[in-house]
Amino acid sequence: MGRIERRTLGFLSLGSMMAIVVGLPIQLSHSALLPPPADVLLVGGRVYPLWPTPDAVVSAIAIRQGRIAALGSDEALRAWRGPRTRVIDLRGATVLPGLTDAHMHLAGLGRLRRQLVLTGTRSKEEVLQKLRDYARKHPDLSWIVGRGWDQNDWPDPRMPDRADLDRVVPDRPVYLTRIDGHAAWVNTKALERAGIGPTTPDPPGGRILRRPDGSPTGVLLDRAAELVQRVMPEPTVEDWMADLEAGARACIEAGLTEVHDAGISPATWEAYVRLVERGRLPIRVYAMAMYRSGLDERLLAEGPIIGLGDGRLTLRAIKVLSDGALGSRGAALLEPYADEPDSTGLLLVEPDELVGLARRALDAGVQLAVHAIGDRANRMVLDAFETAFRERPCRDCRFRIEHAQVVHPQDIPRLARLGIVPSMQPTHATSDMPWAPSRLGAGRLQGAYAWRSILQTGAKIAGGSDAPVEEISPLLGLYAAITRQDLRGQPAGGWLPEERVSPLEALRMFTEWAAYAAFEESGRGTLRPGNRADLTVLDGDPLQVEPLEIPRLRVRMTVVGGRIVYESWSP
Repeated sequence: MGRIERRTLGFLSLGSMMAIVVGLPIQLSHSALLPPPADVLLVGGRVYPLWPTPDAVVSAIAIRQGRIAALGSDEALRAWRGPRTRVIDLRGATVLPGLTDAHMHLAGLGRLRRQLVLTGTRSKEEVLQKLRDYARKHPDLSWIVGRGWDQNDWPDPRMPDRADLDRVVPDRPVYLTRIDGHAAWVNTKALERAGIGPTTPDPPGGRILRRPDGSPTGVLLDRAAELVQRVMPEPTVEDWMADLEAGARACIEAGLTEVHDAGISPATWEAYVRLVERGRLPIRVYAMAMYRSGLDERLLAEGPIIGLGDGRLTLRAIKVLSDGALGSRGAALLEPYADEPDSTGLLLVEPDELVGLARRALDAGVQLAVHAIGDRANRMVLDAFETAFRERPCRDCRFRIEHAQVVHPQDIPRLARLGIVPSMQPTHATSDMPWAPSRLGAGRLQGAYAWRSILQTGAKIAGGSDAPVEEISPLLGLYAAITRQDLRGQPAGGWLPEERVSPLEALRMFTEWAAYAAFEESGRGTLRPGNRADLTVLDGDPLQVEPLEIPRLRVRMTVVGGRIVYESWSP
């Protein structure tokens, strides 16, 4: 991938921008030429505003009243310096439009601090040892809850059994969520609490894995996991608030200024509103009401809630699950799994139901964001959207497909043609590449994680992480999108390298195009004068350094609405 060619700008302010747009001559007195003092003036850096052209570069930026006031050279912006202006010498640091994660789960990220974390475990034995240690450390917990196991990373990649958990914790229920959030591994106590036995039928959209004798193994796919979730202790609103605050802290430390929270409940929304009212939400959140949670019906009845707390919180979308995940073989495929020929995955919503929901969303001015991973699920969602759009013509509704991991090549052009925003997570490709070929077979890889093919049709990809499924750092997403390699630079040239994107395209996925996916491109996503002053400051230039260096860059500042919410200038 080639490095970006820089185009240096002179001085541009909100006033000069308006003069350019309107095309009127301006005659001002000498005093009128002096702008009002900036609140913050950043100088001595490399600023990529992504405006007025994507390759523009300046060295300084002025912020006033939470907005971008001016862009230009250090010398050109000297006039913005006043007696109370905070002047920050960037010392060569790079300023980007505030990075956005267009698909993650904020409470889930924060909740990791009070759960058993299994991310990165490399064997079943390691999982069991961590469980043993955690259970000893927390004898007072009525349930032991954890997340992050992935059998694909084990020497024996077969799904586990409850007997393993029973040997370690026989006296309390154990509930361990798989890394993708679409499967749970539970012990016998948990099954007993939920009343799950050999005669329990698979629920619609779910599957209870079974032993040869028909008894449950303890692994529950997708909606089958809800059978146990119903009997687990409910978090309080205070628990949700603490989880959201912890997740937000992790985000701002990673350089994120906004996240799209992909699927929240009424209790989570209440926690968000309380945080905004108390001034305790340092990041912007574009929230999606989870389908069938009750919050979705409120949204359809009352319409979107946009920009609470000076643009901190918006509820405008409904998140729907149409299938499961590829790693647990729940993704719905057009043809059987290559490594499980008797299965094509799970559909979690019926086509007619999705069409009906799309009609209601269009009538209410609400966005739909539908999780679809397999090619069968993606086709079903595109068909449902197309049917609804034909009945309810929509000029700019920006319905979304979350993940769009495996799309049949014939369906890829439909994304742009229908105005659908694919919300994709680059690190899913680099996490899945060791085992995805065995799931899909060589012939089906052509439409897998197909970023370049999608961009070539004119669609805009919104970039995210799906944290806590993947690490929250957007730098890892930029690196994966550019290289399609792991952190050791393997495989050479990248996995399916024809689908790599350029550094500039990767940056736009996590800035401009993510803002577009949330209807926010007129106020954020670029550093255009007048836009919200949301900035991410890094100690190096992700558009110029060698790709292997991108994950090693450090966040120096995170700025939201002109306020520095995170700052670290230590070596």
